[in-house]
Amino acid sequence: MNNGQSGGIFIVTENTMDKLNILTAAAKYDVACTSSGVERTGGSSGIGSTISPGVCHSFSGDGRCISLLKVLYTNECIFDCKYCINRRSNDVRRTSFTPEELAELTISFYRRNYIEGLFLSSGITRSPNTTMEQIYQVLLLLRYTYNFHGYIHVKAIPGADDELITRTGWLADRMSVNMELPTAESLNKLAPHKNRANILTPMRRIQTLRDSDREFHGELLTDSATLTTASDNLPISHNNKSTEAVSCKSKFCKPAVMKAGTRRFVPAGQSTQFIIGASDDTDYQIIKVSEALYERFDLKRVFYSAFVNVNLDSELPDTSKGSEMLREHRLYQADWLLRYYQFKADEILSPEYPSLNTLVDPKCSYALNHLEMFPVEITTASYHTLLRVPGIGVTSARRITSVRKHSAGLLTFNDLKKIGVVLKRAQYFITCGGKSLVPIRITQSFILANMLGLKDNLPKGLTKEQTYEQLSLFDVSDIVENRIEQISC
Repeated sequence: MNNGQSGGIFIVTENTMDKLNILTAAAKYDVACTSSGVERTGGSSGIGSTISPGVCHSFSGDGRCISLLKVLYTNECIFDCKYCINRRSNDVRRTSFTPEELAELTISFYRRNYIEGLFLSSGITRSPNTTMEQIYQVLLLLRYTYNFHGYIHVKAIPGADDELITRTGWLADRMSVNMELPTAESLNKLAPHKNRANILTPMRRIQTLRDSDREFHGELLTDSATLTTASDNLPISHNNKSTEAVSCKSKFCKPAVMKAGTRRFVPAGQSTQFIIGASDDTDYQIIKVSEALYERFDLKRVFYSAFVNVNLDSELPDTSKGSEMLREHRLYQADWLLRYYQFKADEILSPEYPSLNTLVDPKCSYALNHLEMFPVEITTASYHTLLRVPGIGVTSARRITSVRKHSAGLLTFNDLKKIGVVLKRAQYFITCGGKSLVPIRITQSFILANMLGLKDNLPKGLTKEQTYEQLSLFDVSDIVENRIEQISC
């Protein structure tokens, strides 16, 4: 093994490359991989750095496109989840890294400038604790033997001891625990070896310790009566300024001194993932669970992965004629509304209408279903109201409220275009100074047809200037049905 301070290069043997091919291919169905959300500058004591945003098919603060080594520690698994390519009953080639192999491989790829970080997941071999301990050893080698300062995203193994989750959290930038399926019924049907309690327990542990760490650094103002006193259980006590490293009996652990407060607990937060289309769960159920996770566990992201029936299991939906990619896309758009646009799940969908519109994005669908709220007057509408207008984003809404303070509310449509408002979408839902680009109140069907670019298919002589009564005689259902078929294809 090469020392982290030496100039030697780890030689990737044929056996290691074989493992790499198997375990990177096995990791491709895990989509919970995104920018780091942290900034850390390397120094003379180590190698690597991370710039926010900064990893895995994203762009860094200085404009670079950078990526992670996305790999499993092992594809061996004691579980038999029906949707998983690595399930116990599958006849696939099995292999595992050792902690030394994976750490050396990561550093070798970093030195060759192939990667700038690591995304590490794993099957569960022997037991959750055994697997979590091996993952922890990999991170320990990278951080202390190689002094690697780069970004590391690691999966917390459901069912592992709190102590292992805690120790790993002090070495990782981001951790994630995959929910996989939104309801207990679906989980019991497709992944009977897993349960909600084992998934939510590490989530709560990560969120509690992260809040304690953020409070210590003055980043989180929390009522002390409502915050769990998790700091008493931290491996590095902030209260007594301990400088001792995390204790570890493993042969991979080497003595290392860590100054109090210099390392942060999961600084980039935690995330999770849902598989979309493997079960009968509706979009409404998925969005409701996502909303609850954001509120209760302070998640950074919920990822949605369109189901692909890689096992050709007869008990699972057939995806040979197309996957749920459009549905996945709509769920990401709805998720964006939850996180940035102040929407609630019950505003986007309901038990009566549990599926997202395939024709238009969730924000447009909301506006079309609430035409009684529109048009809104740009010069007086609140920030909350502006966020509900299609074509107005978070940035443009902030710009509008800022400009209004200095222009006495005098805004024109040309000004809105310069600000960044997409008038092609917003024109049906706004007025500016009492004026509208669409002089007559029009129907939901007409707006939808125009948004979908179907106006060339309208009957001859029918234009947007016509009245509500005239438009009510026109039925665009056939055009809309054809458009749905086109989108589905």
